[in-house]
Amino acid sequence: MSRNRFPSGRGRRHGAPSSVLRRASIGGIVLAVLLAVAGLVAYVTRAESPAAPKATPAPASSSTSPSPAATTHAGVAVAAPPRTTDPIEFAKAATKVLWTYDTRSFSQAEHLAGLKQWMTSEKKYADWKSVSDQVPTRVLWSRMHDNGQHAGATVGEGHFPQAFKTALAQDPGAITEAYVYAVTVTGKQSIAWKGSGAGAESRSTTLAVQCRPDRDCALVGVLPNVAP
Repeated sequence: MSRNRFPSGRGRRHGAPSSVLRRASIGGIVLAVLLAVAGLVAYVTRAESPAAPKATPAPASSSTSPSPAATTHAGVAVAAPPRTTDPIEFAKAATKVLWTYDTRSFSQAEHLAGLKQWMTSEKKYADWKSVSDQVPTRVLWSRMHDNGQHAGATVGEGHFPQAFKTALAQDPGAITEAYVYAVTVTGKQSIAWKGSGAGAESRSTTLAVQCRPDRDCALVGVLPNVAP
């Protein structure tokens, strides 16, 4: 019996050269907030781990107000984002939806449309490719559907990576440009499929989250490597 784990960043290949350049450009803009300028070119070419963020402080205060659709209901491919100004709380909720899917009930297109709702509306910073790369290709999704595969997630803790906090202490004013935060989240993903098949694994990810003072948080992207 086949068990297809939900891919993490390997579900697709880059397309035409122009799309690769655009991807690199968007990634560079996002990480310009998270990394020192000296490390920007290395990040864009994926030659250096992004575990040395140079950016942004946590908000002085935050408030969380669950969205009416913040939990998964029948007929909803992806839960709605919570209304919160806390980057860690938002990142934990975003991680849960990134690790949760149901190929039995929803198409790949419906799942992607649901994830799109979590993205920042600021196209200058939004790295949609890094998020959509977390989702299997249409062909793989179809095979997973035939196998009745679905997954749920339990999120443990979230924190600002140490290098992020260090960079923040050195330049606390960096937040005021884009209000983008790096957050690392850990948890467990449980997968099940036809024939009583099931499995679980511990996982972790680092997300880029935008939390401007005058609006709720939104997802910027998924970093290619986990920052401790």
